[in-house]
Formats: sequence, structure tokens, C-alpha cells
Amino acid sequence: MPALRTYDVMISHAWRYGEDYHRLVNMLRAAPNFEWRNFSIPEHDPIHSTSASRIRAKLDEQVRRSQVILMLGGVYATHSTWMQEEVDMAQSYSKPIIGLKPWGNERMSSLVQDASMAVVNWSTVSIVDAIRRYALKPQ
Repeated sequence: MPALRTYDVMISHAWRYGEDYHRLVNMLRAAPNFEWRNFSIPEHDPIHSTSASRIRAKLDEQVRRSQVILMLGGVYATHSTWMQEEVDMAQSYSKPIIGLKPWGNERMSSLVQDASMAVVNWSTVSIVDAIRRYALKPQ
């Protein structure tokens, strides 16, 4: 069997909706024949700074190092300043953005929908297939 490629993934999310982030991380960890590194900034390992410029720099570093950005598509994303900045950063580096339809919701953030090169259902197969299809090749 050939060696699996490891994907560098950043998950853009709002901490106050952390259940979806954790559900997604667990889904990706359990996906068969799929290896990935998590370049997200989770609530349990935050950027230890109140400086907006320091936070922005750390987010920029994580986006730059990622091969693909996953964006949780809850309507809260439309009103998140940091998620908008992550979209802007991803676009400045030509990083592909994959939008994830909210679990159990019909409404999706226009920010995520408009920025995404693909929007996929909340299922392991759909998400992993999109990562494999759109992630940039390692350099």
C-alpha cells in the first residue's frame, strides 16, 4: 500500500460554537486512510495575547502553513470579524476554502458560502473527499 499523504488543515471556527469544531476534529481523526495535521487555534490552546496584531499574525501564520481551510458554515460566521480576516488571509495566499454546511441547520453563512470553492455536507466522506480534491500540494 502506498504511503498516505498528510494534509495540513486549518479549521476556521468561532469558539463559542466549539461543539461543532470538536465534532469535526473527531470525524477527521476517525476517517479511515486519512492523515492530517491540525493547524487550527482551538479554545484549549489559545493565542496568549490580547493584542489584535499578535492574534492576526498568529492566524496569518496558521493560514499560510495550511494546504486547505475548512470553514464551519453556521450563520454566526457572517458576523465574526476574525473569520472574515481568515477568509481574507486565505484568499491572499490563494488557499482553497471548503465550506461545511451546518449540521442540522438549513441556513448557512453568506461569508462562508461566498468564499468557498466548494460547500460540502456535514459527513466524513464528503469532507475528506473535498480535502483530497482541493488541498494544495505540499511544497
